[in-house]
Amino acid sequence: MGKQLDIAQGTLALMVLKTLEALGPLHGYGIARRIEQTSGDRLVLNYGTLYPALLKMEQEGYIASEWGVSDNNRKAKFYKLTRAGRARLEKEASEWRQTADIMDCFLTPGKETV
Repeated sequence: MGKQLDIAQGTLALMVLKTLEALGPLHGYGIARRIEQTSGDRLVLNYGTLYPALLKMEQEGYIASEWGVSDNNRKAKFYKLTRAGRARLEKEASEWRQTADIMDCFLTPGKETV
């Protein structure tokens, strides 16, 4: 296994929104595990980073939460994507694709666009 990386600033919200879009409502632990799994365990999330981000996204209206029962029969807060969250996901995903394409031009010899 390679070195685990920190999450680049500004990417956690996008990963959370995409995870909720793909899997539907999840509790914080499930979101964290799915992000780590999707990254091939190259990212590690700590709760001091995830939960403030979830609270901020909820306050901004991008996600909503409600209490429920987890698979192991414990009380847990489940988060789901809102309409505003879907719009933000679409916008940010498009911006990240453009950024990645630009960086690819710099990192791939001979790929510059004219």
